[in-house]
Amino acid sequence: MERPRHRPVARMAFALGLLLALPGPGLISATLAQSLTEQQSDAQKAYDDALNRFKQVLAERRNQINSKQPLPNLPGQALYLARVDMISTYKDLTDALPSKIGRPNKFGLPPAYFDADAEPLVDEYSKLFGIMEAPPAGAQDSATPFKDVVELAVAIARAKGLDAADAEAAGRISLGLFFAETNGKQNVGNARSNTYKGSLQTGPSEDRIGRKKWAAIKPAIGRFDPQLIARDDKEEARAGDLDHRFNHWTAVRDGLMNAHAELFPQIPSIVRTLKNPIDQMKFFELIQIVPTPTRSALNSGNLLAYRISDPRIMRYLRNNSIFAFGKADRARTSATFRDIMDAMWLFNKKFERALAEYEALKAKKS
Repeated sequence: MERPRHRPVARMAFALGLLLALPGPGLISATLAQSLTEQQSDAQKAYDDALNRFKQVLAERRNQINSKQPLPNLPGQALYLARVDMISTYKDLTDALPSKIGRPNKFGLPPAYFDADAEPLVDEYSKLFGIMEAPPAGAQDSATPFKDVVELAVAIARAKGLDAADAEAAGRISLGLFFAETNGKQNVGNARSNTYKGSLQTGPSEDRIGRKKWAAIKPAIGRFDPQLIARDDKEEARAGDLDHRFNHWTAVRDGLMNAHAELFPQIPSIVRTLKNPIDQMKFFELIQIVPTPTRSALNSGNLLAYRISDPRIMRYLRNNSIFAFGKADRARTSATFRDIMDAMWLFNKKFERALAEYEALKAKKS
C-alpha cells in the first residue's frame, strides 16, 4: 500500500512552526534568571519574616517576665518553634543563594544554617529559658554536680562488670548527657514540657523505674564503694518526700539507671566503633531520644550503617533538633545512624563543654 506523501511535509511544517514559536536562547536565559531571582527573593522574604517573628516572640516573653505577667502553659514552645523557623528559613535561603553563607558564629553552628548577626537573639533566647526553667523552690542542689554525675556513672558501670578504663568512659559519657539535657544546670524545669524535669529531664515513671533499679544494684556498689553509698543514704534522707527529680544526686542516679545503665556493659564495643568521645555521647543521647531503634542499631552488628525509615522515629528526631532545619533536611524519609549523629551539630558545643569539665575533674583528681 502506498504511503501518503504529505505526512513528512506536514511534520516538517509543524516542527518549523514550533521552533519559530520558542523564544531565542537569550530570552530563555533571561526567563530562567528571572525565575531564579524570584526563588531567591521568596527565600529572603521567608527568612526576614521568620527573623522578625523570632524577635517579636522574644520581646513578648521578655515583657511578660519583666512585668510579672502570668506566662502561658509551655511558655518555651513558641520561642523554640520561632527559633527553628529562623534557622530553617536561613538554610533555605543559603540553599537558594549560597553567597548568603556568612562568617562562623560563636555557637559553632554550621554557617549555612545560622547567620552570625543573629547571635544576640539566641543569647536572649537562652536567658529567657534560664528564667522559665529555673529550679522550683525547695530543689536540692549539689556543691559538686559534675563530680556527682561522673562518680555515680562510674560506680554503676563497675557494678555492671566494667574495668576501670571503661567505667571512666561511662562517667565521661554520662556527663555529656547532663549537658545535653540541661546545659549542665541542676534541677531545672522544662519550658516545653510538663512531664520531663530535673537534672536528666526524666518523667515520673522513668524516675520510679530508675529508683527500683538502683535499689537492686545498690548492695553490689556498697561492697566496693561504701563511701558513695553513705552519700546516697544522706541524699535519700535529705530528699525525703520531695520529688526525687529535684534532688540533683537522686535525679542523676535514677535517670542513669532508668535507661542508660543497661547499656553500660556494651561500652567497650561502643567505644571501639565510635572512637570520637563526642560520638559516644551522641549515641547515648539517642538512647534518651529514640531508645528502641538505637538499641536495634547497636545489636545489628553495623551500628553506623543501620538505617531508620519509620516516619514516627524521624518525627521524634526532628522534635529534638535533628533534621529539623530547612526543606531539604525535613524532606528526608530515612537516615543511617552515621547521618543522624552528623546531624546532631546542635549538641556539639554542649558535649565539648562536658569534655572540658570531665578533663578538669580528672586533672583535679590526679
